[in-house]
Amino acid sequence: MKKEDCFYLGKIVKKYSFKGEVLVKLDTDQPELYENLDAIFLELRNNLVPFFIESSQLHKSELLRIKFEDVDTEADADSIMKIGLYLPLDLLPKLEGNKFYFHEVIGFIIEDKNFGEVGKITGINDSTAQALFEIDRNGIEILIPMNDEFIVEVDRDQKTIIVDTPEGLIDLYLED
Repeated sequence: MKKEDCFYLGKIVKKYSFKGEVLVKLDTDQPELYENLDAIFLELRNNLVPFFIESSQLHKSELLRIKFEDVDTEADADSIMKIGLYLPLDLLPKLEGNKFYFHEVIGFIIEDKNFGEVGKITGINDSTAQALFEIDRNGIEILIPMNDEFIVEVDRDQKTIIVDTPEGLIDLYLED
């Protein structure tokens, strides 16, 4: 399984018991969807390796307590600490309306209600307090906050996102 065919689900953050159980911090708004998995991929030495799950349950809402097969001691658990967990993209629940996954909108065209076509989404910057659309407009990078109030419509068929940004925001990037 290749990493580009998967989505990041979370990271192993700490040991839970002396029997090899671990706690995973999930990167999702719907942790309950991932409570009864049979297997998951762990990123070991830049490869995704399948691990089978003996049992799992939600722990304090945003953590998932997992007991993997063949991880039976604290030392076994230590060997997988801080490791990222991945699942195949086809296991992602489908989103409707104006909700979307970041990877899903790469390549979409952004159109502003007032400005017109802005450009193509080349990436999402989520390292800031508010995630930003990274848009290429003929070699010029334009950043638009991914604010629910700005997003008017996500059209999956046309691969377009229509936004209504504050007047002058896009022009800031185009002025010399």
